[in-house]
Amino acid sequence: MSNFFRQEVDAAVDALLLQQVILYPTDTVWGLGCDAEVPPAVERLYKLKQRPPEKSCIVLVADEVMFARYASVVPSHLVKLLAAQSKPTTYVVPGSRHLAPNLLAADGTIGLRVVLDDEFCHKVVRRLGHGLVSTSANLSGEPTPGLYSEVNPALIRGADYVVNWRQDETTRTIPSRVVRVLDDGALEVLRD
Repeated sequence: MSNFFRQEVDAAVDALLLQQVILYPTDTVWGLGCDAEVPPAVERLYKLKQRPPEKSCIVLVADEVMFARYASVVPSHLVKLLAAQSKPTTYVVPGSRHLAPNLLAADGTIGLRVVLDDEFCHKVVRRLGHGLVSTSANLSGEPTPGLYSEVNPALIRGADYVVNWRQDETTRTIPSRVVRVLDDGALEVLRD
């Protein structure tokens, strides 16, 4: 692991511990993030993005244990679901009391995604020790930026910390698959 990579992980975590909003490369697209347990940080993120507060965000977690912290109901077959997924997948489940209340959807659910294959996000979430809010780095209603060069300059200026990792990549990325976990354990695809 390079010093530059380590420094960017440290800087992102330091900003998050200060309850700041970061602009960072997620395991899918460029995103805005903050500590998922800090309501004022979530409020600042929504204001920066100009997102209506009733639209919830995704929370990135490091593993099944952290998933269970933020889900009031954990799918019994979560380990099998994670092992079988072929691309980043967000699971919509009932949220727990550990999340900032302003992160939950009107029906009390939250989208949780275990960052399995992205070393940067995994290390940031692991070091933070909390879930990391992940919402696309676009003003509400604008296209989702698959590349850093597509991020609205207002968001770059408005973020407390802009992660320098992967800014020069030219391979376009796409948002995650989103599925709702139904009461019987079946999955309803919301976005593929």
